[in-house]
Amino acid sequence: MSRLRLLALVGCVSVFSALAVPAEAQLLRQRLIERIKTKSAATPPPDAGKLMPGATQRSASYGDNPDQTMEVYLPPHPDHAPVIVMVHGGGWRIGDKNMAGVVENKVKRWLPKGYIFVSIDYRMLPEAKVDVQAQDVAAAVAYVQGHASEWGGDGSKLILMGHSAGAHLVALLSGDPSRVRKAGGHNWSGTVVLDSAAYDVASVMNRKHPQLYDDAFGTDPAYWAGLSPALHIAADAVPMMLVCALKRPDDSCGQSRDFAARLKAVGQTAPVVEQNLKHGEVNSELGLPGEYTDKVDGFMSAHLGR
Repeated sequence: MSRLRLLALVGCVSVFSALAVPAEAQLLRQRLIERIKTKSAATPPPDAGKLMPGATQRSASYGDNPDQTMEVYLPPHPDHAPVIVMVHGGGWRIGDKNMAGVVENKVKRWLPKGYIFVSIDYRMLPEAKVDVQAQDVAAAVAYVQGHASEWGGDGSKLILMGHSAGAHLVALLSGDPSRVRKAGGHNWSGTVVLDSAAYDVASVMNRKHPQLYDDAFGTDPAYWAGLSPALHIAADAVPMMLVCALKRPDDSCGQSRDFAARLKAVGQTAPVVEQNLKHGEVNSELGLPGEYTDKVDGFMSAHLGR
């Protein structure tokens, strides 16, 4: 499926999610979701050699489920290379590690700078609830930390990155890294959160919100609280950069500023980077030359000591 076609279908799903729709439209929405899942699952990974001459790639599994996999993009002759681990979005239900907007511009930017880039898949709704998805991402981080040396990387120099639903998951793990430690990993250098609007799930659920949040978080306030990054900020929270889209109707920038204030209250800081972009563009345009990519690059370099 072409990138434009996939984005168009995702947009259709978002429209159905945002509106109160009759049963017929809900059925159409579900069929669209299943179609997107089927198509995205068949998407081959981008060719590393076409993105950067001399680059290679390999696949790895961090669990027994077919969705617990990752694609590893390697620069030529990596030697103690820092690692970026990318978590795709898709409303906790759809999406794929191989989508062009998830991978291509980031690989083109950071492999030539000596990074290894890892894009992961994880189990999604309805098979796996959001708490299980967080466990999968934690397990993937622990796996990369433990195996990076086999790829010429340095597992102690890791940047975690996620967009949309993936941004929510990485913010949750970064606020309280004990989830990764329970999976056998350890704290990492920094996290880039790409346009989450789910820092405080209870606040989202108690106001008008898209259907996708009901699908993901259900009706139990205790479950909402357990999956709210804003309510799980430990003293050893990982440094975070919070990127937000100004061309988004649900004020992800305001939510990012609120989350940053909560981090500051416990002695942590998180710069907020407001971009005059749409939600999807925050992901797909990262890596392109310009001030936005430079700011993310600077944050990563500072926390990696590069």
